[in-house]
Amino acid sequence: MLGWSIAYILILLSTMLPLVNLLTIALVMIPVLVMYVRLGTKPFVAHYAISLAVVYLITSLWLAPWLGVFLVALSVFFLPPVIQMGNLYKKRATARTVLTAGVVTLLAELLLSFVVIHLMGLNPVGRMKQFMIESVETLPPQLQGLMGIDVDELVQIMVQLLPLYMIGFSLFYIIVTHWLARKALVRMGESLPAFRAVKDWMLPRSFIWLYLIGLLLEMFVRDSRSVVFSVILNLLPLLMMAFSVQAIAFLFYVAHIKGWNKTLPIAGIIILLMFPVPAYFLFSLLGVFDVAFPLRDRLTARK
Repeated sequence: MLGWSIAYILILLSTMLPLVNLLTIALVMIPVLVMYVRLGTKPFVAHYAISLAVVYLITSLWLAPWLGVFLVALSVFFLPPVIQMGNLYKKRATARTVLTAGVVTLLAELLLSFVVIHLMGLNPVGRMKQFMIESVETLPPQLQGLMGIDVDELVQIMVQLLPLYMIGFSLFYIIVTHWLARKALVRMGESLPAFRAVKDWMLPRSFIWLYLIGLLLEMFVRDSRSVVFSVILNLLPLLMMAFSVQAIAFLFYVAHIKGWNKTLPIAGIIILLMFPVPAYFLFSLLGVFDVAFPLRDRLTARK
């Protein structure tokens, strides 16, 4: 565990390095989660407190005290989802339960942080709007003309997408943390449930009705400042993403049934990453058909 403590110190310190922090910031919860699962409460508190003390001393003595405070606050911010996931790991809960609990906890923290910042009179949404407007205004007039939308309206839509950003942030961090931390813990001898194979993933059919209702409302709701418009604006991208993942799972299933290698689903993933705008819509339709109709049953019958 001393090695994991040192790794945690290095990860926290590396978050101050440009470019490097783009990678290491995603790993900030992993060492703490490993230590929490492997150690008892008192040893974990000792390792964690000493690690933060070392980080604070290094940054305060060599750089600036406020940087030490910032890194300690960053670490404490990510602690609740670590404890939540660690407790579920110790209970041998399913991977889906661990993922859900971690995402909900981190998302709740983000919401609470926005509320606290707003109560302090800092107005984070207003500052975000101002930053976006200033960023757009720095673009050349030719690029601004290509947007085809008023700057104020564009900024309003970007701010309304804030729940989507927060959900995406929470999903990304918890998925990366679970994936890597579980691998490390399993190598140490921990018996932790894994996700089902990708080919077996299946969304509930209720998601289809949510998707259809969202598409219908999108056709009729035109007031960009209404609550319904904001809900649709955030809900549809999430459902499209979910059904796109469902489509990838279907491609894995096809490759499994046909006895092919994984070239087909991997190619699908590459297409989604390289051409997200058209691909997400097409893949989401495939995912909808996979959930709505017994495509897999027909493939199995033919097999």
